[in-house]
Amino acid sequence: MYGAIIGDIVGSKYEFRPINTKDFPFVSKGCEFTDDTVMTVAVARALMKARERNFNGEPASFRAILVAEMQELGRRFPGAGYGGMFAKWLGSPDPRPYNSYGNGSAMRVSPCGLFAVTLDETLALAKASSEVTHDHPEGIRGAQAVAACIFLAKAGKTKMEIHAYVEDNFYKPLPSIGDIRPVNTFDETCQGSVPQAIACFLESTDYEDAVRNAVSLGGDADTQAAIAGSIAWTYYRFGCGFRDNPDDRYVDKEGRIWTQSCEDVVAGYRIDELLPDDFVATIEEFDVQRMLRAGTYDRTGFCTSIPL
Repeated sequence: MYGAIIGDIVGSKYEFRPINTKDFPFVSKGCEFTDDTVMTVAVARALMKARERNFNGEPASFRAILVAEMQELGRRFPGAGYGGMFAKWLGSPDPRPYNSYGNGSAMRVSPCGLFAVTLDETLALAKASSEVTHDHPEGIRGAQAVAACIFLAKAGKTKMEIHAYVEDNFYKPLPSIGDIRPVNTFDETCQGSVPQAIACFLESTDYEDAVRNAVSLGGDADTQAAIAGSIAWTYYRFGCGFRDNPDDRYVDKEGRIWTQSCEDVVAGYRIDELLPDDFVATIEEFDVQRMLRAGTYDRTGFCTSIPL
């Protein structure tokens, strides 16, 4: 979750003040969390509550819980930067999907890829998380593409394998950063921003570089950085087969050496201090629950599925 949240915080300063360079302070005055973070936390809470209730014999729909969590947190942080239609949805007594293909479905989906134990479950959870608001096929496709990248990264797939899966199933051809940057514009749609964000991850050298890539495109900086960061965090933290070296560096299975762990990013930029305490608690609890599912076999010996 930190991958998306840090990306959101870093990019927030440049959402309406675009830059076309990677040379900028990573976290500086004016950086703050936005709706990307709020809704990511809502998805994580909904997943945990759905798992807990069903495990305790209280059947509960992930979609229904997610709507309640999104509305509760959205109303708590009304100035987080929501789009007009989504703001109306947050205040509605009868919230219904509104055929959106905006990138809001992709910015909040990272917990689905982290929590799922199979690729099929990843796609199902991503679709469900999107459909409560963004039920347009492009909105669903954007969420599923990002969640799939996260799951594949978690599973130890290489960038080449992730790239091939995305092109085979979602977006072909994926663009390159060099082609995007000179012509990029502010685009809040899934089809206009998700492929670019995935490219920012694929062409990165580490987590920070993925976020810098996304911000430097000069578009919807916070959301593209949240998306690219959510994939990169998973890839560089979980999926690369890190092993300790005698010199305390990390070597991934493709032979690259990283000198900074993702945890160092959180501590080094004091990210926790920029978030509400209960958000930090949610992130920590979610990581525990994610590992329990990864096990994943609750005491019955079978993975407890999450009814959608």
